[in-house]
Amino acid sequence: MTDPFLKPGATDVVPLSDEEAVTKVIFLAVENLWEAVNELTRLRQTHKEHYLVTIFGSARIQPGSVQYERVKKLAFEITSLGCGIITGGGPGLMQAANEGASLTGLDAVQRSIGIRVDLPFESDANPFVGKVYQHKTFFSRLHQFMILSDAFIVVPGGIGTMLELSMVWQLLQVRKLYDTPLILVGEMWEELIEWSRKHMVSGDIELAKPVDLEIPICVKHSNDAIEIVREHRTKWLKAHGRADS
Repeated sequence: MTDPFLKPGATDVVPLSDEEAVTKVIFLAVENLWEAVNELTRLRQTHKEHYLVTIFGSARIQPGSVQYERVKKLAFEITSLGCGIITGGGPGLMQAANEGASLTGLDAVQRSIGIRVDLPFESDANPFVGKVYQHKTFFSRLHQFMILSDAFIVVPGGIGTMLELSMVWQLLQVRKLYDTPLILVGEMWEELIEWSRKHMVSGDIELAKPVDLEIPICVKHSNDAIEIVREHRTKWLKAHGRADS
């Protein structure tokens, strides 16, 4: 029986009854869409107003806790250098970072950015975010972090923070990101690097190269992270022909 959707001369028509062919069309269309997205995201502003530092950390840490106050102070000091702060825009240490940034002056609100993802248990951005980007998927959200950020600081966090850290680490490993500090603050991350060295580099099978384990910069204290950002931002300003501001 002839399919009624096939018209004479229309040789490229795919009837919806052919599930395999329909699936191929969908996959091809999605590939083409991502190719277009990848091309568009190669574009960058000629003049970037601020050096932007992303702070990744737990959504579970409560205001007033020691960790919350440390991250708030860290973000305050970094924003005081003239940087902007990017977080996931949610509660916990993300809120601490945005709050710290907001304390540095009237223009700081516009330098405090939240990149959100739709979650049923986190409906709104924290109240200290000046500019919000909203995403439906983690993939597109992570991609925007990579596009916008000039440095990354990772403070204590859980599985979501691990995902973000791993994404940055691998992009630096394969040089899709270049000359972008990845700074890990605290003992938990030192232990992660030691675990990676033991199981990925020193085991029977080399799963990573020793140089890969040198990509993350582990520091014990926030002040060390601030100094790394300060030095890198100075280089960034010079490379962009900008005076310190």
